[in-house]
Amino acid sequence: MLHLLEYWAARLALFGVDLLPPPAAARWAAGLGSLWWTADRPRRRVAISNILRAGLAGDARQARAIGRGAASNMGMVLVESMKSSLVLDDPERLRVDIPGDVAAVLEDPDRGLIVVSGHFGNWEIAGQWLSRYKPVAGISRPMNNPRVQELALGRRQRRAFRMIPKYDPDPGRFLKLLGDGEILALLVDQHARQGIDVPFFGHPAKTHTTAAMLHLVARTPLTFAVCRRTAPMTFELSLSPLIEQQRSGDRNADAEAILRTLNSLLEEAIRRDPDQYLWGHRRWR
Repeated sequence: MLHLLEYWAARLALFGVDLLPPPAAARWAAGLGSLWWTADRPRRRVAISNILRAGLAGDARQARAIGRGAASNMGMVLVESMKSSLVLDDPERLRVDIPGDVAAVLEDPDRGLIVVSGHFGNWEIAGQWLSRYKPVAGISRPMNNPRVQELALGRRQRRAFRMIPKYDPDPGRFLKLLGDGEILALLVDQHARQGIDVPFFGHPAKTHTTAAMLHLVARTPLTFAVCRRTAPMTFELSLSPLIEQQRSGDRNADAEAILRTLNSLLEEAIRRDPDQYLWGHRRWR
């Protein structure tokens, strides 16, 4: 019954998306996200706890305000991803800052690239824009609600951006696509059962090592991306200079150093716009 209610709520959201002009549709989705914040008590508790733990709010009232804004952000992410052609083809809606060393990799068809980000701003817009250079593969796990997943996948505009399963029996699939000169897009801010503890806002957080290990083993260039919303349907996309880790001979220590850098870059983006981050997942366990 819950899945059915979620499905029809998503259909209602899409009705507004199709009926309204893009900026108004984004505001409509933001309102639905705020409504979801009010209704989903368990997620609300997790978000408030996370915001307070990160030290980004002085009290629960401030944390609730940030959390509600983050829920509205997630609603806008859905709309913007489905209306992405309006953003991707308009330089006034998407300003891009790419360092020269990253641009050289993007323009070389034979070199793969690992692009790391977090659930901040609109990470899907970033992936879709980068796919103008070369194919982009993002990692995903199936949604808990298969009806909503089918609806979302059928509506999103992908270009050369595709999603591949998080779990797959082929251990060499990432190496293969990087060897083919593609981009592997990874989000590193979900709890990793088999990860390593790396500080996130001053607290140890189990962090996935895939990006760091691929960089160390395959020597594939690595960068961090932030796609920050400046207004509805308007963004600033920035990539860091290539992250280079001096190899010490201790691969685990080198991987941890890389992950510390990635977490630090994500923290910097979140501190600037805390209401553009997905606070509702249990980052610390």
